[in-house]
Amino acid sequence: MSKRLRAGSLRSRTVKRAGAGAALGLLACTAAWVHAVDGASGATEARTHRSDDRPVAQARERNALQGLSGVSERTVARIPAESRQLVLVTGHGRSSSHATAALYTRPAPGADWVLAESWPARNGANGWSADRRYGDLTSPEGVFSLSDAGGLLPKPPGTLLPYDHSRAFVASGHGVEGESLEGSFDYVIAIDFNRRRGMSPLDPVKPEGRAKGGNIWLHVDHDGPSQGCVGISKEAMARLLTVLDPAAKPVIAMGPRGF
Repeated sequence: MSKRLRAGSLRSRTVKRAGAGAALGLLACTAAWVHAVDGASGATEARTHRSDDRPVAQARERNALQGLSGVSERTVARIPAESRQLVLVTGHGRSSSHATAALYTRPAPGADWVLAESWPARNGANGWSADRRYGDLTSPEGVFSLSDAGGLLPKPPGTLLPYDHSRAFVASGHGVEGESLEGSFDYVIAIDFNRRRGMSPLDPVKPEGRAKGGNIWLHVDHDGPSQGCVGISKEAMARLLTVLDPAAKPVIAMGPRGF
């Protein structure tokens, strides 16, 4: 082959290689651009997805709590489905003796709870315990039924809970901080913790043993912490007695905030 033909063939191959290289470079650039666009789109989609998830999660949480606040899903799940009246006692802290008591109602089993009224409250001097023991000055944490009531005073008109009007409801002596206990048992509602339902709040029997203590009541506040009961104003006690209805399966949920 002549030198001229060889040179022409060489130039042709060089041009083809250059063209192929340019094409490959263009494809690489295009792929990189597509990847960048897809990545940005994916990030935007992920951000949108996360943003969309937030209200869904919040709605799910609201549904789980059924309109209640200051309480966990676990505690809400322990409230009987058939209960339509709830006294929610929310402690200000695990070791605090200050709390808020609130009355909730709902129109039908399984419906959301609606706040009716609330009052300041006092609980055990040493706060709350999920494993209460006699003499530890804590209030028991949990969900308990409200079945029986009584007091030194006659029952308020309209009271539906079984009511034991007895002179035996006498609070003598002084409270944990030296305050007078007079009038504390004018009205009481027994909290069904370690007691027999259907009996007077004065019933001494402790079905789960004396070590857990008992006679845990809602009663009239004596301006100080209790040994385990929950105290609210005399007016609030009278109000509860005229509202709580055995047919509505009333319960009390009590413990520190978030329990």
